[in-house]
Amino acid sequence: MSTAQSPQPDDTEVPPGRSSGPAFPGLTSESAWPRRLLVGLLLGALAWGVTALLSPDSGPLRQFATAALCAVAAVLVPYVHGLGRRADEVRTAERDSHDQRVEEHTRLVEEHTRLVEEHTRRVESALAEHAAAVRDGLNQYDDELRTGLVRHTEDVKQLVENHLVQAGHGTEQPYPPLDRARIEGVPELAKSFAEVLAPGPSILYTFVRLEMTRVVGYMADLTNLTAECPGENHDWMLALTRAAEQSICATSTSVDREFWNSEPASRYLEAQQDAVDEQGVTVRRLFLLESARELDDRLLRLCEEQELRHIEVRAAVLPELPPHLQRGTTNDFIVFDEEVSFEIEQDLRDVNVRTRLIARQDHVRDRMKRFKELWEASMSLRELEVRVDAEEDGNWMVDRA
Repeated sequence: MSTAQSPQPDDTEVPPGRSSGPAFPGLTSESAWPRRLLVGLLLGALAWGVTALLSPDSGPLRQFATAALCAVAAVLVPYVHGLGRRADEVRTAERDSHDQRVEEHTRLVEEHTRLVEEHTRRVESALAEHAAAVRDGLNQYDDELRTGLVRHTEDVKQLVENHLVQAGHGTEQPYPPLDRARIEGVPELAKSFAEVLAPGPSILYTFVRLEMTRVVGYMADLTNLTAECPGENHDWMLALTRAAEQSICATSTSVDREFWNSEPASRYLEAQQDAVDEQGVTVRRLFLLESARELDDRLLRLCEEQELRHIEVRAAVLPELPPHLQRGTTNDFIVFDEEVSFEIEQDLRDVNVRTRLIARQDHVRDRMKRFKELWEASMSLRELEVRVDAEEDGNWMVDRA
């Protein structure tokens, strides 16, 4: 048995893309040059011999040149061939390295895409869970709100009934009996109100809350039998017209003369006509004129239009009234059922700046007394027609400048 060790290869494993040989063979290899020189010398000697045999007359110099040329060619041809082969290997190695980098980049992009998709799925799942939780919470809040409103309505109804019963036993003139139909309709109103507050756009919820705050504020003011708001409140005027059951007594000054050409005036007159035709409400309107110059066809047409709607109309020229009637307020006011006075206040420029509701009995009595005195001293529609004709002829203008 031989104990000699097996020969080990001198070359170790080379990583992909790299060559184990020198970068430029023939330049850096120390063992290749002697061998190539020896081959060149042998080939040169052979060429010299062949030249000497084939051309003995050529001379030693030419024979030496031929031998030297063959020797140099024998040395340089393998070197040049090695350079080309090494260049091909370098290009191949660079291409392999580039392909590896592209593959690595592609792998990283795919990994990043996978992570993004996974994160997106997690976010979508979390949002879906959050939306479900919010929806469940809103549904629970809606149910609680409905239940609370119905319960609160029942409590208020019971409280009102008890209060009316106590008031009926304790006074000689009790309040009128409570309308059962209106009481029974309150829970339905509460349910509708709860549906309005159901989940929806946040701006609607904010709008409902602000409107509730505004209305509740007015209702709280009415506990003192007085409420007011900035500007003209046509909604109050229309609502009181529809709520009237007996009478509507109104004055109209020159300040609101343009009002009768507006859209709210049309709705107001239609509501008054409905009150007259459907509920038998008596509607009287008194036009107060600052001067006889306002007695014209325009005023006459306005009065005739309203009379066609079954509204009693009269007109009065303030400077022509008795002195005791010229003193007192001339602001527009409307008294509904002789219980509530709707009044509009003007500033120094005759601009309507404030609307008031006043239900104090002393104030309403004063307004009705003022209205009745002016009504008795005013002109009917027929008298107004005659007066307008006279004014147009220039025969009866008592306050001509």
